[in-house]
Amino acid sequence: MQMSARKMRVVELAALVGGKLRGDGELMIERIAALDDAGEGAIAFVEGERAIERAAESRASCLIVPEGAPCRAPACIEVKQPKLAFARIAAVLHPRERRAPGIAATAIIAPGARIAATAYVGPYARIGAGSIIGERTEIHDGVSVGAGVKIGDDCVIYPNVVIYDGVAIGDRVVLHAGVSVGADGFGYVRDADGYCKFPQIGTVIIEDDVEIGANTCIDRGALGATRIGRGTKIDNLVQIAHNVQIGERVVIAAQTGISGSTVIEDDCVIGGQVGMGDHARVRRGAVIGSKAGILPGKIVRPGGIVWGIPARPLDEYKRLNALWGRLPELRAEVEELKREVRELKARLATSSTEDQREMQ
Repeated sequence: MQMSARKMRVVELAALVGGKLRGDGELMIERIAALDDAGEGAIAFVEGERAIERAAESRASCLIVPEGAPCRAPACIEVKQPKLAFARIAAVLHPRERRAPGIAATAIIAPGARIAATAYVGPYARIGAGSIIGERTEIHDGVSVGAGVKIGDDCVIYPNVVIYDGVAIGDRVVLHAGVSVGADGFGYVRDADGYCKFPQIGTVIIEDDVEIGANTCIDRGALGATRIGRGTKIDNLVQIAHNVQIGERVVIAAQTGISGSTVIEDDCVIGGQVGMGDHARVRRGAVIGSKAGILPGKIVRPGGIVWGIPARPLDEYKRLNALWGRLPELRAEVEELKREVRELKARLATSSTEDQREMQ
C-alpha cells in the first residue's frame, strides 16, 4: 500500500483539526512519527500522563497535545482528542496513492458487466456478468467478483479478494487481501444418512464506509441477508456466519467468530478471540472483552461490559477472577479444615467410648 507525502504548515494543520496553535505556525511539516522517533519536520501526538512526561525530550517540530498540557516543542496544537487529530492529519500528509483509471489487459470482464470510466481493474482480476463497479473504485490484482455484484464508488478491493454472486457493497468500502464475501453459510440438517445441506441462497449487504481486514470471511444469508452496517470496522481473521446482522459503527477485533443469526447492534466493541453462539444479541453500545464466550441466545444489555467464559458482567468477572487466583490457598485451607475435623471426630469417638466404660 503505497503512501504519497505532502508538506503543510503547522498553522494549516491546526485549522484542519480545529486546534489551538502555540509556537511557530510557519514551520513546515512533512511527515508523521511516533513520539520517541520524531525529528525535524515531523509531527507526533501526546496522550496520557506518561506521554506528556516523555514529550519534554521529543525532537518533533510539532506536537499535538491535550488542551492545557505543557509543550516544549517549537510548535504545538492543542485539541481535545490528540490521537484523533493525529489520525486526521496523517490522512492529509500521507494520502494513499490511488491507481490510475483503466482495465489491465489480463483482466477478465464478462459480458454485461458495467465498469465506471474512473475505476481501476488490475491484472488477472475477474468481473462477473451483470456486475457494476462504481466511480473511482479500485479492483486490485487477482480479485474475483461474481455475477450480479454491485460495488459502489471510491471502494478499494485489495488482491485476491473473492466476492461471490449477488453481493451488494456500498461506497468507500475497503476489503483487504484474502477477504471472502458471500460463501455458503454452515447450515445442515441431520438425516439418517448424515447431514443434508440447508439452502444458502441469501446474500451479503455491506453498507458505506466499512473496512474489513485480511482473510476475514462473511457468509451469505441462508434465506435472507447477512448485513454489515455503515461505518463498521472488522479486523483480520474474523468469521461472520449466515444471517448475522451487524449494526453501524461496530468494531470487531481479530479471530472473533460470530455464529448464525446473531445480532450486534450499533456502536458495540467486540474484543479479539470472542466466540458468539447462534441467535445471541448484543445490545447497543455493549463491550465484549477479549476471549469472552457468549452463549447461544444470550442477550448482552445495552452499554454493558462483559468478560469471561461464559461471559459475565465485568464487576462479577473481576470478583470471580480474584477468587480463582486464590484457589490454591483455599484448597490448602479446606484440606487443613478437613484434617482438623477428622481429628475432632476421632477425639469425640474416643471420649464417647471412655464415657460408656465408666457408666458400665
